[in-house]
Amino acid sequence: MKRDTRLSVALHVLLHMAERPGTSMTSTEMAACAQTNPVVIRRTFAGLREAGIVSSVKGHGGGWSLARPLADINLEEIQRALGERLIKLAPDDESPGCLVEQAVHHALDDAVAEATRVLDQRLATITLADLARDVGRLYRALGKTPGENIHVL
Repeated sequence: MKRDTRLSVALHVLLHMAERPGTSMTSTEMAACAQTNPVVIRRTFAGLREAGIVSSVKGHGGGWSLARPLADINLEEIQRALGERLIKLAPDDESPGCLVEQAVHHALDDAVAEATRVLDQRLATITLADLARDVGRLYRALGKTPGENIHVL
């Protein structure tokens, strides 16, 4: 399952932002955290800003910051704000005119809808505060402090 998506970039950067409460980060700083381009950050975070998850200030001294407490932001609302699902469950239409493919899709539609509903319900119970606690636990297990630039493969 591939997870190198706008959603994974957003979660990565949001958790780095959580390590710096009360401060803002520039698109360049955020891009460095996620090892991507600042343009990717700006495009990705535009949807989060529209959903009220982050706020931004343009110009010199500006940047992005969390708009709400971590405990008030859940993973389901982040994926919805980005318009991108954590896992793509809908089958691809490789041969849209094929009756066999249509029959298979019809047979799977209810299962896919139920799986999507269950996943969304579960994601709604996981907050950024939960993830930040896990990050802190992992830092402590390595004898590090949050904010240290460490990447473990």
